[in-house]
Amino acid sequence: MKILTILPWADWLALVCFFSLWVGYAVFAKTWARQRPSLLATTNRYRRYWMEQAITRDPRMLDGLITQNLSTTPAFFSSTSILVIGALFALLGTTDKASELMSEIPFAQATTLLVFEFKILVLIAIFVYSFFRFSWSMRQYTFVALVIGSMPAPERFESGEFDRRAYADRAAALVASAAETMNDGLRAYYFSFALLGWFVSPLAMVIATTVVVAILYSREFRSEVLHILRD
Repeated sequence: MKILTILPWADWLALVCFFSLWVGYAVFAKTWARQRPSLLATTNRYRRYWMEQAITRDPRMLDGLITQNLSTTPAFFSSTSILVIGALFALLGTTDKASELMSEIPFAQATTLLVFEFKILVLIAIFVYSFFRFSWSMRQYTFVALVIGSMPAPERFESGEFDRRAYADRAAALVASAAETMNDGLRAYYFSFALLGWFVSPLAMVIATTVVVAILYSREFRSEVLHILRD
């Protein structure tokens, strides 16, 4: 409860604005993607094409290799998150020196050690969240490999013993879920950079958060890669 009185109202306002923009953009991106296809929605279409091809292949070694390759990205970021969390906890032991260093930065707002430590704890919480998202994405890719490995032979689909469309839809939805979960983790990384502006001043964090939202929107809805994939 002590932090409620020590943290200035401008910092609380900036923190509320930070999380509001984060959550608000996540909801907006999911809703707006129904009207204007996002990068994730467009790549989900290719994931559906992939599973339609996987059903016709036998053996499916190529699909297993693709799944393994896709799972390396969340695995990398998951392990990186652990390292970052460890480094931030180590920083908590030297907050006095870190606070002095930040005070030397031009336009940086002077804060107490308690407030400085609170900011680090918020940053740690973001990376803990990203770790859980990346590790869950890894787990989902193992489920994708399981679904691909359990696919019946192409002849059994052709004979009508198994529903080709149902199998492809289930597998594609699972891959899309893994990709969306990893996207949540990456988004947390983007916003963690915006939070670094808080160590300078509340206004710097709000500006940095707005810039991050603009960058995310540009990449998800107006990037050149998206135009290539949609054509």
